[in-house]
Amino acid sequence: MKTVLPSLALLLLLSSCIKPPQFPDTPEIEFIGFNSDVVPQGSPNAEQFVLEITFSFTDGDGDIGSEEENNVFLTDSRDGSVTPFKVEPIPEQGNGNGISGEITVRMVNTPRNICCTFPNGLTPCTPSTAFPTDVMHFSILLKDRAGNESNIIQTSDLTILCQ
Repeated sequence: MKTVLPSLALLLLLSSCIKPPQFPDTPEIEFIGFNSDVVPQGSPNAEQFVLEITFSFTDGDGDIGSEEENNVFLTDSRDGSVTPFKVEPIPEQGNGNGISGEITVRMVNTPRNICCTFPNGLTPCTPSTAFPTDVMHFSILLKDRAGNESNIIQTSDLTILCQ
């Protein structure tokens, strides 16, 4: 019993000295996945489909999210078009300012949101039996309130059903 108490006291002393993880002030992100890697092309008559894109983040100064400005940017690999999103401010965690977690962006499949493009000049976003699928991926960038931009990540391939 005499050796247990000093050992327990030493363990408590050491655990109180452990520092929270230190992250750089520039956000770091990593792709986690889609809720589905096959999606129907958006059209006025199609059932509504919501594509969820999830990625993890760390940020040393904890200033992720904004009430006013877009801060997540998805770039389409096929044409370079950028779709911006706004993530609400994420609360700080614990005593330090560093935060980590996951962000899920929800992209509602509207007629011009997720659609097929064709190599033969056929009008984009129209049904096609000649080209039944289209494959693309997104590049993702996260920007914090201080203006620091994260690394750019790439999603896995997304197959769009063109019919």
